[in-house]
Amino acid sequence: MRRSRNRVRYRVRSPRIPGKITLAVAPDLHAEPFDDVMEDFRAADAVLVPGDLVNRHRKTYEYGVRFLKEAPKAAPVFYSLGNHERKCAFRADWMRRVADSEVTLLDDRSVLFRGIRIGGLSSQPYGEANLRFMKEFERAPEFRLLMCHHPEMWRDYVRGREVDLTLCGHAHGGQFQFFGRGIYAPGQGLFPKLTHGVHEGGRMIISRGMSNGAGLPRINNPCELLILDLEPGEAFEVTPL
Repeated sequence: MRRSRNRVRYRVRSPRIPGKITLAVAPDLHAEPFDDVMEDFRAADAVLVPGDLVNRHRKTYEYGVRFLKEAPKAAPVFYSLGNHERKCAFRADWMRRVADSEVTLLDDRSVLFRGIRIGGLSSQPYGEANLRFMKEFERAPEFRLLMCHHPEMWRDYVRGREVDLTLCGHAHGGQFQFFGRGIYAPGQGLFPKLTHGVHEGGRMIISRGMSNGAGLPRINNPCELLILDLEPGEAFEVTPL
């Protein structure tokens, strides 16, 4: 089964990036089909999933399990936790399946990949953040790329820290988009400011998400897969392609 998803591509340059790396960024899949993006995964050096690979409002997560099995065959997969993982009734079973898979779980931890530091700041109850992890992460000498499911967590806990680039989801593009503005986002309420695109001079990029996790339709707000081309450069910059 195919889904209508845009491909949104950015070039990211920084003197801290040692070589060219292509990343496919796929938050908010919510255990829906993903066959249409497998070729994009194969063309990438790694796949990043900033949370909500499952849907806590559903009893089954067949496509989530398939993702754990199939996506790592296309490229290395790095996964951080969103609110649906934290709140789902089947959390214990899901986390066992993640541990048994070839997916790298970054639950308030980081790893070195191709000369860059990839971290995951996991969703926590009451919107709190693991500040101990953040202090350790921002001291890393490499280019620091953080997965943070909630844009509002970035606003409250990441902004101003020594983090080169943060990738978020969760806001679903504001669900309904009119004149470039979303109407509602969980965690931000009505007329949210952080729903999609590039913010803070490129320090944060928000995906509209891979699927529609809400019971309402999306209007003027297509689902999307982000593709990031990381390259060495004289100064940090993010450019839409």
